[in-house]
Amino acid sequence: MKKNRLLALALASALTLGLLAGCGSKPGGNPPATGGDKSNAGAKPAAGVELTVVTSYGGDDGNRSNYENAVASYEAATGNKIMDASGTSNEEWKAKVLTDFQTGTEPDVLFFFTSSDAEPIIQAGKVVDIATIRATYPDYADNMRDSMLAVASDGKNYAVPSSGFWENMFVNTKVLSDCGVAVPGPDYTWDQFLADCETIKAKGYAPIACSLFEVPHYWFEFCIMNNGTLGEQLDIPGSATDAVGQKWAAGLNDIKDLYEKGYFPVNTLTATDAETVQLFAEGEAAFLIDGSWKINYFVDNYGDQLSDYAISYVPAKGERKASEAIGGISMGYFITKKAWDDPAKQAAAVEFVKHMTSDDVMSTFVTTEVTALKNGASPSGLNPLQQAAADANANITGVIGPVQDTITSESRTDLFANVQNVVTGKMSAEDAVTSALALN
Repeated sequence: MKKNRLLALALASALTLGLLAGCGSKPGGNPPATGGDKSNAGAKPAAGVELTVVTSYGGDDGNRSNYENAVASYEAATGNKIMDASGTSNEEWKAKVLTDFQTGTEPDVLFFFTSSDAEPIIQAGKVVDIATIRATYPDYADNMRDSMLAVASDGKNYAVPSSGFWENMFVNTKVLSDCGVAVPGPDYTWDQFLADCETIKAKGYAPIACSLFEVPHYWFEFCIMNNGTLGEQLDIPGSATDAVGQKWAAGLNDIKDLYEKGYFPVNTLTATDAETVQLFAEGEAAFLIDGSWKINYFVDNYGDQLSDYAISYVPAKGERKASEAIGGISMGYFITKKAWDDPAKQAAAVEFVKHMTSDDVMSTFVTTEVTALKNGASPSGLNPLQQAAADANANITGVIGPVQDTITSESRTDLFANVQNVVTGKMSAEDAVTSALALN
């Protein structure tokens, strides 16, 4: 757990530099090839190989079309076939991935979280470390900064990272304008936010678009930070009564306060994330905390009204500044031992990961996110919402990874399931923390 915390801090520092540096400032393209014989790389895959691939680029993911295009170009270039089994990234999907490994039905290539979520498959020897792969394929992930590769509990690197992410507050500018509320700036305070929510509610809108049933974690992360500091974000409580435990309880109680004031949608305890995001997108809610991946969702589904949205800042209180956010690089591509030990699939799996994490392909996924690419990404011209994100990121003064990534999946599932019990008064915030820690 300590290694996960140190890694998250290191990646957070790198992400801050990446956000401040802006987008498209570095040249794209892969380094010149040195020739197959000189590289001693493994043989190219034979045509006609079929690979099963699991990712979180499910149908509702903002990068789904980019993923499909990248897969198609790999298939066209190699003659291989990708059997795509992607799903939506949530706790149910994570559990299914781990179950597949336990039952021997794991894929050949997996795009998955690099945090503690991956430890069960790493400790079971189900995935291959990068050093082992490089012993046969020296140019594997050679376009990545090694310092930004996730480090597992055994000290090894397993996943080739994808683009990073940030989490911040999306605002519906049309709703705010109708309510006479200004778009929040980097000095936005919690008291200002509460006053704005009251004004928005009085006008008949839902102030906050959020499914506490499905995705309470966005508000949890920022409410925890609001009751502590950026540097303390990754601290794990020893109990609900110590300083960190009290910070977590205070954050949960802040969410409860927002619920009791009626600032969430009336169906927040039963609605899905997709339903509350739609509420925001269609001008029925004002604020939405979400991540960088959501930009492509709006581009794909509401491309004719991008000017109605902007990226702002999550309101701050205490020592936290509104210009401090959640971010990092939390996912990457793993090659399974199953594929590595299969002579017919090994080279094909390696080539697939190299293709999906190449400078050119990564540049289609990246707009405002940081990457581990040595050359950086070179996204094309930004649309209004992407530009709004770039403008907001220019004012970011600090980022840190999500604390939820440092606890076990069982603990996390229990904690977020009990958010509903806390906000409805069925369980105290302290009891919710105690319950989660018992599973960590």
